[in-house]
Amino acid sequence: MQTYEYIQQPKVEATIYKDDYNRRLRVDEFRGNAGRLLELMVNIAETHQFEKFIVKAKSNQVAHLMEKGFIVEGGVNGYFRGDSAFFMSKFLTDDRRNSSFWRKEDDILQAVQQLNSKTMEGSGLISVATGGHAEKLADLYQEVFTLYPVPLQDPDYIKESMKNGTIFVYIEEDGRIISAASAEISANNKNAELTDCATRSSHRKGGYMKHLLTKLEDELVKQNIFCAYTIARALSFGMNAAFHQLGYRYGGRLANNCIIFDKMEDMNIWEKDLSER
Repeated sequence: MQTYEYIQQPKVEATIYKDDYNRRLRVDEFRGNAGRLLELMVNIAETHQFEKFIVKAKSNQVAHLMEKGFIVEGGVNGYFRGDSAFFMSKFLTDDRRNSSFWRKEDDILQAVQQLNSKTMEGSGLISVATGGHAEKLADLYQEVFTLYPVPLQDPDYIKESMKNGTIFVYIEEDGRIISAASAEISANNKNAELTDCATRSSHRKGGYMKHLLTKLEDELVKQNIFCAYTIARALSFGMNAAFHQLGYRYGGRLANNCIIFDKMEDMNIWEKDLSER
């Protein structure tokens, strides 16, 4: 179960995301006392199986959260209407803190950062999806992802995401969507997370993803959304390479952040200021 909740209590108010599937509790924004926030999170965790707390903190909140045992895992410039966000975490179990693939992920990151950047032109084959494409999108995600942090195999979930402002773009061949990606827009904070990137295994060498991401950037700029970021599987050379080559800056790694592909995985942050395109 995954639910958003706005909480207002003495000394603190916060927007909280309860994520039972990924066994984490995330605070997307808060005002007030960091100690009171932690008490609130601990109280919520008592009735759940959460193993990780995450807070998206503003610069003036970082020191207060560090005093409460949180660590900075990464950040995104311009996340809060032009101000930076720091992704701060507190681990509730040793297993959730320790990564089995950290060194391998460092090697992948180093190899990715040796690649040259590329300027991509939008492909004429790329379209912006509507609710009528939800079934075909769900079919794509059902094939590509055995496990995923959100239920993309459900057409109703995709339709609801679109109603909430998420943009899906896709490439179709012979009546089937072969590759797609989305931009989940935060209208309040003026940012967008590029996510839900998927290509059928039969078309992996086509280089579609960079074209899809470029199309999403075009759509975001039309809406004056300049802060674009993604959270990519740290073990995926291809996805990290795609964002690096499109000019995204590496912003840190989130340990054991979510269940994706086939297990709980570390995720890399990449971010870009689209006003400088």
